Amino acid sequence: MSRGADSLRWISAFLDAQAAEQGAARNTQLAYARDLRDFAEWFAGKSLDFTTLTRSDIETYLIHCEAQGLARTTRARRLSAIRQLFRFAYAEAWRKDDPASRISGPGKSKKLPQTLSTKEVESLLHAAGQTGRNLGERLRNSCLMEILYATGLRVSELVSLPVAAVRGNPEMMLVRGKGGKERLVPLSTPARAALAEWLQHWDDEAADLRAKRKPEPRHLFPSRGREGHLSRVGFYLILKEIALKAGLDPARVSPHVLRHAFATHLLAGGADLRAIQTLLGHADISTTEIYTHVLEERLRELVLTHHPLSKD
Repeated sequence: MSRGADSLRWISAFLDAQAAEQGAARNTQLAYARDLRDFAEWFAGKSLDFTTLTRSDIETYLIHCEAQGLARTTRARRLSAIRQLFRFAYAEAWRKDDPASRISGPGKSKKLPQTLSTKEVESLLHAAGQTGRNLGERLRNSCLMEILYATGLRVSELVSLPVAAVRGNPEMMLVRGKGGKERLVPLSTPARAALAEWLQHWDDEAADLRAKRKPEPRHLFPSRGREGHLSRVGFYLILKEIALKAGLDPARVSPHVLRHAFATHLLAGGADLRAIQTLLGHADISTTEIYTHVLEERLRELVLTHHPLSKD
């Protein structure tokens, strides 16, 4: 590859390799593509070239991102994309060095995740079965909410569930997560009940499609969109309607907040942190450790109740 190689060719080759070798999810690829194109546009405006960029040039770009007011997580993701791009370029011998390998990132935010109380979640679960224009939508919404709270799935994992994964009234469900990694998650009794009701309706709809010689959907929550399943944005809007029905502020409720509620409530109930890490599909235990804030009050109460020196 020549010194004046087109930056888009670098990015395209890198993304193709990520998809083929790492099994990167489509959402991850799209995020990397956006981040790297922003990076490419920035250095092109400075008359710089991928083949000659230095560590200092990359650090100047990161300072530029911070000056724009980009969130810490966004800056960390952009640096991750840049690091992987130059690691790939070095492995392909497009460059003789890796200028991004020793650049320190902005670190992880210590901000505690927003969550909901068990009572608030119960209100949402009840409201889900009352939200929708018809019986089918109400059954679907109830199933979505029960599965989300029972498993703590990422929203992309939830909406893209194949119907084959939930056949046979399963107590455990196989989920394909980030990077194509699979994990088993248990289904609660209420989630299995909501799933059974929704599947009955799903099967009726599929039978109608077959009678009309149309293909039946492959996903548990189908839609007419390009992906063939309910989109993340579609579920986000449904969740806002459910929040209103439950009498909660929609701004406080999102798929990720419910994922946090799942983990927080499990930990507060005495679940092991490693088990929660497995259920959430976290690659690193440090990502899960942010939920330990819920233990503070319980541990304080434990000491005050049982420690001999705490008694009068």
